[in-house]
Amino acid sequence: MRLSLLSAASAFFTTALSHHGHFIRSDDAPQYAPVPATAIGPVIPSTGYLVQSFGGGAYVVLDGSYQSLFFVSTKGVIVVDCPPTLGHNLLYAIGNTTDIPVTHFVYSHSHGDHVGGASLFNNGKVIYIAHEDTKSRLSETPDAKRPLPSVTFKDNKTLSVGNQTLELAYKGPNHEPGNIFIYAPKQKVLALIDVVFPGWVPFAELAVSEDIPGWIHAHDLILEYDFVHYVGGHLSRTGVRQDVLVQKEYIQDLMDNCKEAITNSTMSINDIVGPTVQKNPGNGWATFKTYLTYVANECSEKTNKKWLGRLGAADVFGYDNAFKMVEVLRLDYSFLGPFGVV
Repeated sequence: MRLSLLSAASAFFTTALSHHGHFIRSDDAPQYAPVPATAIGPVIPSTGYLVQSFGGGAYVVLDGSYQSLFFVSTKGVIVVDCPPTLGHNLLYAIGNTTDIPVTHFVYSHSHGDHVGGASLFNNGKVIYIAHEDTKSRLSETPDAKRPLPSVTFKDNKTLSVGNQTLELAYKGPNHEPGNIFIYAPKQKVLALIDVVFPGWVPFAELAVSEDIPGWIHAHDLILEYDFVHYVGGHLSRTGVRQDVLVQKEYIQDLMDNCKEAITNSTMSINDIVGPTVQKNPGNGWATFKTYLTYVANECSEKTNKKWLGRLGAADVFGYDNAFKMVEVLRLDYSFLGPFGVV
């Protein structure tokens, strides 16, 4: 029997830490705020995965950390993403739902944590589909686990297989170039991976996204769709429109608080960096790090006061997200604070 995700992760980290001669005792582990009930999803059974039906042949597969979609049609199954943590369990999930073969695989984007199991479907008959930027990225770093797509598109593509239809759309870079909107109009299911994390704050550094202005704008683009179910690709549950609105509010709050910290810090720049400059003469990076750390801390502390208990892990990635937002405001929006035009 395969280890559960939690057991596997525990075994991996125990081995990794032991090999480095270190081990974190449970009583030394960090203590974070309790996860709010609104963030908690369904219990994952001992099989390690859970299949939920959206109706009309649309299904999501959950393992508590990652998510995948599949659509059963009269002429074949369409699979969207195969995270390695799901891996063979996705094959089991599909096989226990239908005996209709998989005929199409859709890449949401190129990242291996979401599509690193794509090769499990590569039997020579499955058609792999992706945005042209995703194919370009996969070509740059050849990986047998992520077969190159044979069908690509630039702006929009309608994928019809039997009685199932998916509308694939690229609306510009967000999490990464090539990250697409995947919409099933009949079931009103929308997937956009690594943008909205229903019930939770975004992963570190605003989901380690490459184009933060585009990533922020993607929230508005999501809301243009008529959807009932939202699949973000991560964590314990799928979402609804309200989850998108809540995260949009969180991002706006984070941005406003970081702007305030940059432009109206409670301390002068000399008070913030003076001691560092004295101890590290000529070390410009030390000066900048001290300033950025201070401003990000101000922003995250103010933001967390509102969001702890409302979104899961606000204190876990609060600083990371604030630090990223400070840099985005400085570089993309020209909020330079004391380092502006003199």
